Amino acid sequence: MNAKVRKKYALICESIAAISPVIRFVGMIGESGDLLAYDRRRDLKPLLDEKDTRYQFSHIAMKTDLETYFDKSLGPIEFIWEERTKVQIISFAIKKYRIWMSIDKKVIRSEVLRIIDSCLPIVKRYS
Repeated sequence: MNAKVRKKYALICESIAAISPVIRFVGMIGESGDLLAYDRRRDLKPLLDEKDTRYQFSHIAMKTDLETYFDKSLGPIEFIWEERTKVQIISFAIKKYRIWMSIDKKVIRSEVLRIIDSCLPIVKRYS
């Protein structure tokens, strides 16, 4: 991947991370599960170690590939929101890639929705 493309992916991650201080991590995940760019809040310890992070991103890549099967019938995915016991996860599709972000668990739903609404124009700009 050339430097111009890498810089574009980093800009996407930085733009999304700047939306709210409750965003823990934003990453651009490639077709094979590679982390192409990311932005992480500095004051936090990651919840996943390096090995589990690779597994998580590989899982995202496989899921993304499988989900495209239903795009013709259901339309493409705009975003996915998961609530876990320790963190909230939101992902967005940009072509064959995924923006994967984690948000502090105790954030109220209206703030999460505001973050999603703020991300959608960024995602659409690059889709």
